[in-house]
Amino acid sequence: MKNRKRPDPNKVHPINGYDKEIYIKPTINNPHIIVGDFSYIADSDFESHVTHHYEWNGDKLIIGKFCQIAAGVEFVMNGANHQMNAVSTFPFYTLEGWDMEPPAMADLPLKGDTIIGNDVWIGQNAVILPGVHIGDGAIIGANSVVGRNVEPYTIVVGNPAKVLRKRFDDELIGLLLRFKWWDKSVDEINALIPILTCSDLNRVREELKARL
Repeated sequence: MKNRKRPDPNKVHPINGYDKEIYIKPTINNPHIIVGDFSYIADSDFESHVTHHYEWNGDKLIIGKFCQIAAGVEFVMNGANHQMNAVSTFPFYTLEGWDMEPPAMADLPLKGDTIIGNDVWIGQNAVILPGVHIGDGAIIGANSVVGRNVEPYTIVVGNPAKVLRKRFDDELIGLLLRFKWWDKSVDEINALIPILTCSDLNRVREELKARL
């Protein structure tokens, strides 16, 4: 282990003496936010990046393991959506003094849970809209606005975010999705680092085949 220290997913600050990067999981208070081990954000407060997240909608933000979330990223939840099937989109029912009962849930454009896979890199100031599913190993470019699902190991950029390219060919993506390195133990992952950080993708391919 580096510096004789073992990686600890329950430690808030993974870099000694630096408080602007945190492991997210041990800081979560909202039961509707679920984050896997070792996912981090380049900030000191994650929940402030989850907006319009109201209990009555029942939607969840689910983030996998080993995700890398840059500064300024925003997860917009379903509470941001307004009724769109009526003449006005104005939310009278949320504001004092207006005689309107809350609309039926069926009349609101609710998109369901927002789900981020494992080993996803989300670039600075990206915005993830309600109900989006982002697959394992995807990369979201800085300043992107993601309103549609993103396939595993795909790079998307822009507003609205569009596919730039797949990171790897379909065979290697399939091997990675079967191997699920993020579900291994800390000791196993430490031993896998030479493979996980190797730029010789043919070697990686053969190593994965041998281990599956």
